[in-house]
Amino acid sequence: MQLKLISFVLIILHCMDYTGCQQHNTSRHWQHKQISGVSSGCQQGGCLTCSDYNGCLSCKPRFFMHLERSGMKQIGVCMTSCPSGFYGTRSRERNTCTKCSPECDSCFNKKFCMRCRIGFYLHRGDCRNNCPEDMVRSDTQRECVRIAECPAECELCVNSETCTRCQPGLYQLNGRCHRVCPDDYEPNDKLMECVPQVHCQVAEWSEWTPCSRSGTTCGFKRGQETRTRQVLQYPSPFGGPCPEISEIKDCVVIRRTCPGRRPNDRKQRRNRNNNRKDNKGIRREKKRERERARDTGDRQDSRNKTEHRHRRGHYLEPFSPKEGLEQ
Repeated sequence: MQLKLISFVLIILHCMDYTGCQQHNTSRHWQHKQISGVSSGCQQGGCLTCSDYNGCLSCKPRFFMHLERSGMKQIGVCMTSCPSGFYGTRSRERNTCTKCSPECDSCFNKKFCMRCRIGFYLHRGDCRNNCPEDMVRSDTQRECVRIAECPAECELCVNSETCTRCQPGLYQLNGRCHRVCPDDYEPNDKLMECVPQVHCQVAEWSEWTPCSRSGTTCGFKRGQETRTRQVLQYPSPFGGPCPEISEIKDCVVIRRTCPGRRPNDRKQRRNRNNNRKDNKGIRREKKRERERARDTGDRQDSRNKTEHRHRRGHYLEPFSPKEGLEQ
């Protein structure tokens, strides 16, 4: 009995050395040699037995078995410590890497997280969406931190130098609060922040268009030509405004007949214009005749009235004052 106990102690001490442990466990895992593809001569340092298809099947003592996905299969890897997002669990059979909770980036065990993923904040080993009332969220640390004594113009801060929310009427920029935004910045009343100004940007001028008049490019001597440019970037409310995006200038071309127009069209237009002038002259002459007739009639009426008054005076007998006294 004592000899068996001594032998067992010697075996344990011998297993503290990885090489001796490997030689001792060779007899323990002899059955793996009977399986096709299983070998104890693995090249990976922490691997005790392995398979050509699945990688490590068992690990040396103090190593952790971690399964890595490769396509549709999982490959075993023996590691001295588990990767980020996993924690190590030890047992008599083997040591394995176990995945942390979904919101945890690094953990000590399943119930105690040490670093949270983006969007979560660590508080007493727990990853939360929101922090307690007396604490604020720190995006850099991904933790809930105590509210520091904020400056007077700051309503909420991370520390005494970094403000996350300003007092009403102030604008936040790079952790500071401003009544008036610095140069090259403008206030955003919706976000209550100072945002960079955006100035208008335009492209180069286009070529001048052909000289035209009323949409045509022939049949005239004086016309206009234009050029334009596009707006590449419209300005913000306080940014530099856009310059003119179109220009028009007068132009002179050699008069030529439009294609497809008959040569006598110009004569016809000239005749129409002359007819219009003649019609206007006729209308003017008729108007003058009406005015002369009106004047003649007025003079005739005046003459008739004068003659009528003369005739009335001729037939009336003159009144004598003496005849009145004699009666």
